[in-house]
Amino acid sequence: MKISICGKGGSGKSTVVALLAKAAQKRGGCVLVVDSDESNSGLYGMLGFKSAPVPLMELVGGKATLKKKMRETSVLERSQITLEEIPSPYFQKKDRLVLISIGKILQSLEGCACPMGVLSREFLKKLSLDESWITLVDMEAGVEHFGRGIDNAIDKVILVVEPSFESVTVAEKIRELAAGINKVVVAVLN
Repeated sequence: MKISICGKGGSGKSTVVALLAKAAQKRGGCVLVVDSDESNSGLYGMLGFKSAPVPLMELVGGKATLKKKMRETSVLERSQITLEEIPSPYFQKKDRLVLISIGKILQSLEGCACPMGVLSREFLKKLSLDESWITLVDMEAGVEHFGRGIDNAIDKVILVVEPSFESVTVAEKIRELAAGINKVVVAVLN
């Protein structure tokens, strides 16, 4: 089961991801958390890790190499990806919790985050885990991930809404976009 957690920036998405991951672990489940938010860099700490994993963006050669591959062929050559195929520096693991980071904007004038969106989409589309796993995807703020097609590989959407006009407006748009690709949406009022 792949679940995206999305909503307005600052609504509590990463906190909800961390709480859901810990709750699923307590129930004996295996949890993969995919940090697909290229801006917020604190999720690893919320999950109890001392450092973030090396971003998957580096596994494919960085943004420049990925941009070139985007023009040539598929980003990730395999038709399926399992966790066993990902080298250890590209994930953090503790008990039944695994954290993978897609990538972060690290410097001024670095350019857009589109390659990270492509990597997120391709990784989630090709990710193959057995039924004992739940995948929680901490999405970037807003709705752009729907435009990039990242949510096509998701089974359910958890929408985090805080009590502000902007948050409710973003939530309504996310609900509409998710319905357009036949995704089940549930809301967490924060």
